[in-house]
Amino acid sequence: MGMSAGGGSSYNSDINVTPMVDVMLVLLIIFIVVTPLLSQGVNVNLPENDNPDEDPNITKDTSVVVSIPQAGQYYVGREPVARTELVERIKRLMREKAKKEEQVVYIRAEKTVPYGEVVMTVDAIRNAGIDRIGLVTEKRKKK
Repeated sequence: MGMSAGGGSSYNSDINVTPMVDVMLVLLIIFIVVTPLLSQGVNVNLPENDNPDEDPNITKDTSVVVSIPQAGQYYVGREPVARTELVERIKRLMREKAKKEEQVVYIRAEKTVPYGEVVMTVDAIRNAGIDRIGLVTEKRKKK
């Protein structure tokens, strides 16, 4: 800092942006770390479709989402579930949901999972007494 020639005060009228940059970098790091944790369920490479209807309910915490990343692997939310326990887990989660909420189970299957595996999962969900099942796809990207 330089001294003024007038012998008066030595105030600096420049804006110090260093603290603001520090705060912004901390916020950026927090968002980078937290954002992957916000996605619900397991990472699945979904099949693509030209016009899937987006259902905003799938991202709710109360949604029941069955993910099939590989044949024989099942997840309800983020928790791995054995095939034999799948029906009971879905029944329990649907009983815990409020009556006013939609009684829908969403299936997110990797596009390489055999069709028969998805059909067996749909059959298991229907055996649990749920008739509304949503198959989740991704919107095909325009080229």
